[in-house]
Amino acid sequence: MKILKQLHRVWFMLLVFIFFLLFFPFYYLSSRNERFYPVLNFFRRLHSFLASALAGIFYVYHVEQRLPAGATYIYCANHTSNLDIMVFCILAKGSYHFMGKEELLKNPILRLFFKTIDITVNRDSKISSFRAFKKAGENLDKGMSLVIFPEGKIDDQYPPRLHSFKNGPFRLAIDKNIPIVPVSIADIWKVLWDDGSRLGSRPGRCRIFVHAPVSVTGLSLADDEQLRDHVFEKIKSKLTDQ
Repeated sequence: MKILKQLHRVWFMLLVFIFFLLFFPFYYLSSRNERFYPVLNFFRRLHSFLASALAGIFYVYHVEQRLPAGATYIYCANHTSNLDIMVFCILAKGSYHFMGKEELLKNPILRLFFKTIDITVNRDSKISSFRAFKKAGENLDKGMSLVIFPEGKIDDQYPPRLHSFKNGPFRLAIDKNIPIVPVSIADIWKVLWDDGSRLGSRPGRCRIFVHAPVSVTGLSLADDEQLRDHVFEKIKSKLTDQ
């Protein structure tokens, strides 16, 4: 069984790499100008769907409330797998960007995105965090939704647990008056935990619960912890295996 999971991981990573090479001209050209970021995101969506589907990995979205096209949100989700990025490449529409750890600049595929459309942050540096959230705020002002994993890390224990959230995304939401969409990624870690290097991966169906947007209208920055805890409980409510 372990050998089959490792073979599946190799096959999946090969698919990811092949489609990256096929789409690279589109990625490169559309990353040169912010006007073409929706085009870049269209190919990220196609890339994620094709690589996952051909590996037998499918995402089942349970959406509590339809999200209008063109609306700007801050998506907050738990984080247990590298597949989490693909979940949002398929879920989010139009203009959006990710915030992720600085180490992603070393990833040969993700580097292109985190040097252009997406934002990296060194979570051990207050200056880096300030700059990252300042840039995210500027992007939100332009109508670009933000995808962020407020735990700030993937748990190194298996099965993974939900860790406490950082305050940054919630202060940003209040400051910019942008609704937060809590997303519970329920069992994707069973298909591929972390980067799959230890346990491999396998085909499967992954459940994603997209909660109704949480309005921040009327809140002040002093309410950031209350908002953080509310979103935490929303996400935790669907994580029955954690």
